[in-house]
This record gives sequence, C-alpha cells and structure tokens, in this order.
Amino acid sequence: MITRSRRWPLIIDPQGQANKWIKEMDRETIKTIKLTELNYAKTLETGIRFGNPVLLENVEEKLDPGLDPVLQKQIIKKGGQSIIRLGDSDVPYSNDFRFFITSKLPNPHYLPEICIKVTIINFTVTPKGLED
Repeated sequence: MITRSRRWPLIIDPQGQANKWIKEMDRETIKTIKLTELNYAKTLETGIRFGNPVLLENVEEKLDPGLDPVLQKQIIKKGGQSIIRLGDSDVPYSNDFRFFITSKLPNPHYLPEICIKVTIINFTVTPKGLED
C-alpha cells in the first residue's frame, strides 16, 4: 500500500518503524524533511524536479496548505512537459518522484480535508498484533 497507492501515504508511526523502513528502502537518494525546517519547500521542489523520494517526518494533525498541489497531484502538461505549481513557480514533475509522510502521534485525528488527499496507514504496534 505504501508504494502502490494512488495517493501519497500518511503513516501513523509512533514507534518509528515505518520511518526506518522507508529510509532503508531508498537510502541512496531519499531526502528527509520536517515542516519546521526553513528550507523544506526547496528540498521538496528538488525531489519533485529530479525524481528523488522525499520523506516528510513528524507531521502533526494539520498540514501546510502549500503541500496541497503535491498531495492532490495537481500535475498539468505544458509544452509536452509535466509540471506542478508550487507557490508561484512551475516545477518540472518527474514521474519517479515519491512522497512519504509520517507522524509520531499515537492517535491522531485528521480532518476529512486531509483524509481525502492521502492514504492513511497505521503502523502502530499493538499487543494484539504482537500475538500473531
């Protein structure tokens, strides 16, 4: 589901297992960002342009509205090239780009506006899950 879904995954990951797995899966090229970093948008833009996977870590229950074009995959064709509009600039879109979002919150409540833009995957380990 994480790699094959039509929408980008938002992974509930309080123990950090998904984070570790994603970083290991693409250890050569993955870029890790947080919404609290000043240059996160530039790193995301570079990932989109060159087709590098990007991991957005430790999100809270609200996401930056600037991520909406990426989350909704608002990709358009312009002059035979795929582009996405980020802020006030058009960025060439590489089909190799992948985007992962993780949250350390153990029981987040995401608004429907966020739920329809992402695939929510719960990586929380529970005692019942450990029984199998």
